[in-house]
Amino acid sequence: MLFIFRRTAVFQLFRRNGTSSLRQISIPKGLGYLTIMAPRNFLCMRSNFLFGSRCWMIRFSAEVLLKSVSFRLFSVKCGNADRESLENEELLNNLLTMGVDVDMAKKRQPGVFNRMGTKEQDLKMFLLSKGASKEVIASIISRYPRAITRTPESLSERWDLWRRIMTSDLEIINILQRSPESFFRSNNNLNLENNIKFLYSVGLTHKCLCRLLTNAPRTFSNSLDLNKQMIVFLQEVCLSLGHNKPRDFVRKIILKNPFILIQSTKRVKTNIEFLQSTFNLNDEKLLVLLCGPGAKILDLSNDYVNRNYTNIKEKLFFLGCTKEEIHKFILRYPDVIFLGEKKFNDKIDCLIEEKFSISQIIENPRILDSSINTLKNRIKELVNAGYNFSTSNIALLSWSQKRYNAKLKKLNIE
Repeated sequence: MLFIFRRTAVFQLFRRNGTSSLRQISIPKGLGYLTIMAPRNFLCMRSNFLFGSRCWMIRFSAEVLLKSVSFRLFSVKCGNADRESLENEELLNNLLTMGVDVDMAKKRQPGVFNRMGTKEQDLKMFLLSKGASKEVIASIISRYPRAITRTPESLSERWDLWRRIMTSDLEIINILQRSPESFFRSNNNLNLENNIKFLYSVGLTHKCLCRLLTNAPRTFSNSLDLNKQMIVFLQEVCLSLGHNKPRDFVRKIILKNPFILIQSTKRVKTNIEFLQSTFNLNDEKLLVLLCGPGAKILDLSNDYVNRNYTNIKEKLFFLGCTKEEIHKFILRYPDVIFLGEKKFNDKIDCLIEEKFSISQIIENPRILDSSINTLKNRIKELVNAGYNFSTSNIALLSWSQKRYNAKLKKLNIE
C-alpha cells in the first residue's frame, strides 16, 4: 500500500486481489487542476498550477513499476482557479452596483467575465467626465461589455480623435448610447487616425465624415485598406461611366448612403450591374441614378434586392401595370426596394381597398412610406373633412405629421 501526500491532499494506492487502484481520501483546495493518469498497475501524476509547484515524491515497488499495464485518463478538479473566481466576483459586484444588466452582458460577450484586471471603474469615471449619465454607462456596458477592457489612456486618445469630427462630447455620447460597439470595438487608434486622414484626402468634407460617424461609425474601425478598396472602386465606376469628377461622385454617394463603406465592393458592384441591366440604363442615366436615389440601395443584400424587385414586378403586373410603368415606378422611388414582400403587398392591398387606382399609387410611390395604420387614419380624416381623392392629389398621405396636421386644420376650417 502506498500513500501520496501533497500538503492536505492524501491519495492511497493499494492492491487487492492482484490489481492496483487509486482511492482519493481528500481533495485539497489548490491553485488549479490536478490531472491524474491512472493505469491499473501504474500511476503517473502531473500537476497544472498557476504559480508553479514542487515535484511530487512517489516511491513505487518494483512490482508496480515493471508490470505491463493499460492506461486511463481522468481528472480531479481542485479548486478551479480560486483567485480568478475572486476576481470575477469582484467584477460582478462592481457591475451590479453600476446598474449593469449582467445577464445581458454575459450573453453578448461571456469571455469578458474570465478576464483579470478589468477597468469598469476607470470607464465609469471617464464617461462621467464626458457628460454621460450613470444610466447610459450601464446601458453601454450591458450591450458591449468589452468596453471595460479599454485603458483610460486609449479611451482618451480615441475620444480626442472622434472630436476632430464631432463638435461636442454630447454628440459622441449619443452615438455610444445608440451603438457602443462603434467606439469600443477596436483600440487601434492609429488605424482610426489614418482612416480620418485618408477620407479627408479623397475629398470627403467635414459634413461627410460627421454623417459617417453618426450613421455608420464602423467605417472608422475598418482597416485602412478596406476603405481604400471601396473608394478606389467607386472612383473607377465614375470614370467608366464617363464622368471626370470622381471625388464629387464619391462624396455624393456617401452623403446619400453612409453605409456603403462597411459593405464589400462585390456587393456594391453586383447591385450597380443589377440596376443597369434590369432597367436598361445607359451610362448617363445610371450615373444620375447612382448620384441620386439609387445610391441608397447599393449596400443591400443582392438576394434581398432581387427578391423584392421580383415581388413588386409580379404584384403590379397582376394589377394591370406594364413593364414600362413598373420600371418608371421603381426608378422614381428606388426606396420601394426596401419593402419586403408582405409589407409591400399589404400596403398596396390597403390602398386598393380604399378605392385608390393603381395609376394613382405608382404616380405617388412615397405614400408607401407610411404605415398601414397611418394610411387608414389619414384617409378617414381627410374624407370626413371633405377631401376628394379622385380629383385631388394623394401625396399628402406621405407628408410629415406637422405638415399634414396643418393641411387637415385648413380643410376643417373651409
